Amino acid sequence: MRIVIALGGNALMHRGDKPDATSQIANVDLACAALAPLAEEHEIVLTHGNGPQVGVLALQSANDPKLSRPYPFDTLGAMTQGMIGYWLLQSLQNHLPGRHVASLVNQTLVLSGDPAFSNPTKFVGEVYTKEEAGELVKSRGWVMKADGDHFRRVVGSPHPQRVVETRLIRTMLNAGAVVVCSGGGGVPVVRNDHGKLAGVEAVIDKDLTAAVLAEHLEADFLMILTDVPAVLQDYGTPQQKPVHRATPAKLRALGAPAGSMGPKIEAACRFVELTGDTAAIGRLEDAVAILSGEAGTIITPGGDYGGPDDIRPPLPPAAEPRIRRA
Repeated sequence: MRIVIALGGNALMHRGDKPDATSQIANVDLACAALAPLAEEHEIVLTHGNGPQVGVLALQSANDPKLSRPYPFDTLGAMTQGMIGYWLLQSLQNHLPGRHVASLVNQTLVLSGDPAFSNPTKFVGEVYTKEEAGELVKSRGWVMKADGDHFRRVVGSPHPQRVVETRLIRTMLNAGAVVVCSGGGGVPVVRNDHGKLAGVEAVIDKDLTAAVLAEHLEADFLMILTDVPAVLQDYGTPQQKPVHRATPAKLRALGAPAGSMGPKIEAACRFVELTGDTAAIGRLEDAVAILSGEAGTIITPGGDYGGPDDIRPPLPPAAEPRIRRA
């Protein structure tokens, strides 16, 4: 099968960890060990988060006295794609000897007229006092909003339309490679008035990008991996319980918080509704069990799932493999 896997930030940094390279590399190796059995038998595209890492680089850039202006967020996103992509590339190669693994710095197209640009809501970077925030508005043109008792910079989070390098990713998959791409949702770009690609100050939701990529790659399965075993019904109450099978309508009706599980649910439901295929949300260490239907929350059009054979029945001996769109 063709599986797109969205790896949560917890795979790199556990809660309370310092953002040191050594600990992140060790966590990446654990993640790749959990995913290697899937890659041995299936076509795998691996995407990843970059929230803590881009925050560290943004802070360094903002405080570097040698820079007249901090690096923009599209550039910071590309930097984290290269760094995290390298860690994943090397670990996957070590866990899958002889297998081709490719890691891409790639772009995600958004619309210049997306309402998110006129009403930025995504908090990024460190906290400031009201007075400091006012100075940054004047000196750097940042948009600042209250975050509790402090102020933080906000940027737009436009909806991803397409991963620009989708055709290249498909070519690599068809050649048998494991592909690491779309880190942090991809580098946000728009088409300018001359039809050229140009980076923009934005942060794209990585799970929504994974859903768009899975749709355009004609993937069979979208797997969103995080640090919880399943989506929980009645979350935070004594009655909470895991949801193991769901339709998109049932999952959306849970009313998950917008800042945590909400985007994951929306991404999974979007993929299932648009393609009729299967998505799942669960823990990284349960990846193999999720595919077999033994763990996680699995979302299908009808709410039922018995394992990989429900997605693609075994081909008869004389049948040819499915030909994918070039």
